[in-house]
Amino acid sequence: MASIFTKIINGDIPCHKIAEDDKYFAFLDINPVKEGHTLVIPKQEVDYIYDLEDDDLAGLNVFAKKVAAAVKSACPCNRIGVTVIGLEVPHAHVHLIPIDKLNDMSFEKPKMNPTQEALAEVAGRIRSFM
Repeated sequence: MASIFTKIINGDIPCHKIAEDDKYFAFLDINPVKEGHTLVIPKQEVDYIYDLEDDDLAGLNVFAKKVAAAVKSACPCNRIGVTVIGLEVPHAHVHLIPIDKLNDMSFEKPKMNPTQEALAEVAGRIRSFM
């Protein structure tokens, strides 16, 4: 059965897409911990990030680096925090989160619940820097 992320890639579930190429896809988290929280995923459905082939893992990181630069430009912050948890969805993914302090990346605090319009505006700002 396809993961929710595969359904997003295939267009079966809508998202606020940031970037895409033939192997990778980036989109906004719909319940971000901070404005601009972006997920970067391989299009290949692999549960555990370290099960990716070396070239695919490296490519994911290079793609994420480009997306992170755009997020940082669109959502001013001290830096972009990067985390890989891998328990929420059985599809490898990287979280890119604009941060100014350590607890900006806390997944234990209440998540934001932005409107679709707010997400669209943030996605448009980020895309403008891609």
